[in-house]
Amino acid sequence: MMLPRTFRVDYDHVTSVVCVVGAGLNVHLNRSAPPGSEFFSVKSTATVQYSISPRTQETSHLSPIPLKGNSALLIRMSRASDYENDGKLSIQYYGEKKDVLGRVLLHLTAVEISLDVDADRDGVVEKNNANKGSWKWGSNGHGAILLVNCDSERMFLKKPDSEQDQVSKVSDLKDMSLMVLRTKGPAKLPEGYKLTMHISQGDAESVRVFRARSSGVESNSMQKLWFNLFVKEYPLVLSNEVLSQEVPYLGGVSEMKFYVEGLRFPDKDFDGLININLSLLEPISDGLPETPIFTDTAVFRVAPWIMTPNTLQPVEVFVCCTSDNYQFLKGMRNLITKSGYKLKICHEYMNRGDRWMQDELEFGYIDSPHHRFPVVLDSPRDRGLKDFPYDELLGPDFGYVTRVAQREDVSSLDSFGNLEVSPPVTVNGKNYPLGRILIGVAFPTATKGRNMTKVVQDFLWAQKVQEPVALFSDWLLVGHIDEFMSFVPASDRKGFRLLLASPDAGYKLFRGLQRDGHGQAKLFEGLKDEEQQTVDEILNDKGLAAENNYVQRCIDWNRDVLKRELGLDDEDIIDLPILFKLVMEENDNNKAETELRAVAYYPDMVNMIVLGKNLGIPKPFGPKVNGRCALEVEMCSLMEGLGLSCTFIDDFASYHKQLGEVHCGSNVRREPFDFKWWNLEM
Repeated sequence: MMLPRTFRVDYDHVTSVVCVVGAGLNVHLNRSAPPGSEFFSVKSTATVQYSISPRTQETSHLSPIPLKGNSALLIRMSRASDYENDGKLSIQYYGEKKDVLGRVLLHLTAVEISLDVDADRDGVVEKNNANKGSWKWGSNGHGAILLVNCDSERMFLKKPDSEQDQVSKVSDLKDMSLMVLRTKGPAKLPEGYKLTMHISQGDAESVRVFRARSSGVESNSMQKLWFNLFVKEYPLVLSNEVLSQEVPYLGGVSEMKFYVEGLRFPDKDFDGLININLSLLEPISDGLPETPIFTDTAVFRVAPWIMTPNTLQPVEVFVCCTSDNYQFLKGMRNLITKSGYKLKICHEYMNRGDRWMQDELEFGYIDSPHHRFPVVLDSPRDRGLKDFPYDELLGPDFGYVTRVAQREDVSSLDSFGNLEVSPPVTVNGKNYPLGRILIGVAFPTATKGRNMTKVVQDFLWAQKVQEPVALFSDWLLVGHIDEFMSFVPASDRKGFRLLLASPDAGYKLFRGLQRDGHGQAKLFEGLKDEEQQTVDEILNDKGLAAENNYVQRCIDWNRDVLKRELGLDDEDIIDLPILFKLVMEENDNNKAETELRAVAYYPDMVNMIVLGKNLGIPKPFGPKVNGRCALEVEMCSLMEGLGLSCTFIDDFASYHKQLGEVHCGSNVRREPFDFKWWNLEM
């Protein structure tokens, strides 16, 4: 029940007023009474309901009732008016001797007004949902959802729809949220009354509202075609330049459709909530502004951008073609064909020599009860692939978003090999059904070092539904977390395993080979221009051992963070035998300074591509025992126990030597989660 509004009346005047069904008028009787009034009486037509407070013992309000200082009359209309002024109510005031001192006459016109949205998130815009004006998370929550209209319906005009000046095609409407203005009442409003839709200045940068001029345009295919050509049938109602606009009152029983368009994702300066208001304005007199007598509000939350982990089903795989990666592409083609997924190749005219598909972009999606589509997040690294996400991926039902940073703030840690997401986890009783985002940064106590740029971190935190975890990756030369960790699916325990690079596991494997008489077995055998190393030489290199002791400590620090923040046990983690070495590199921020940072000693097997139960793993070129690479044998033993199949891909010359591996050179778009983000308990 809506709160009544205070209404002022004058005696010896006929006052016409519009009221909204469900919203009452509160008349303070003493304020409107003639001087000397001691009593009053009330009568009305059948459609006008009223009550008197304080409550009176009188059997009939037609008889004079004592007038007190707090006497009030609450007036409501039981239904919408058929015509103007069809409700009547009179108040008569009496003196001490019950002589008539004055009379108030009200002519009332009632309308039903409801600004409706899909507040219960079932894909249907229900009428006047009691919770449409607020947002609540959870399976028992409420509140409408808005998509950022970041795809592009018109392929010939490469531009996100949210940046277009108008509705470009009728198909664009499915990316927006339907809002319906339902009214019922006389054929027209009394003179001077009008309906306006309005938003705040703060919301104006985040939303636009379009109106459908004609009802039912979606129902007729010929009309659809016509409206595709004449998009003016969807005039812009609200935007950052138009905060308030009158909307038509159609009369009778009417519905008017509006389409609400999200313009930007939640971010540091935007919590994702938007209010859209519909007000009925009442005229005062010529030259004076109207006053609002009723306001209905609909609240939307902008859908967050959601990342997809390795455990979700792949849809298509993206790799680059360069002049020197034929061997890599051959291995990837075989793996992807065997796995049954689509392969998209970015050719040299587009990648301009940049082979690091993982680093340029991250695939995610946005979702609502009525529609969802993939959205690519473009990193601020902006190397040869910088135009690929926009030019090649943006299109109908494929969105695009980026965050622009100052060039001096961008480092290698802003590449998206440094951005991953876990599978769903439960941590100390708190569920993360969409997993948790993982990013690499500098060590917390470091006074200098590289970090993912703030604008990207702010964006990731603002999405809320995959609360980020910061890991320490600045110890690596490239600085990406995919150099020491990955996730693979599993049918037991938590449904996955965390894979961690482990120098300790590497030394354990090599010592076992040495013990079994294979100390002269060689790494890098068969590789041109690569100095071969025996197992004995590696184990005798005290400097290398010291470097890997340091690396293991860095990984163990991250191991503890991951166990704590993802709720993992040691049984959920598999250590992979991978060695590193430290190299001298110039500091990104100060070219006069140099620092020791780590790179993989041989192809980094944790840096893999996960395609369902098939793994594409960098071929490590480890020491051979009985004709088989000991590192491959160990890797197969660890993974096949989980029901996973290992395919080793030769990326040595074209990727490993350039400080990357299979995962760095590929990217996977995956199916969305079945879990709906709005059901998350916050």
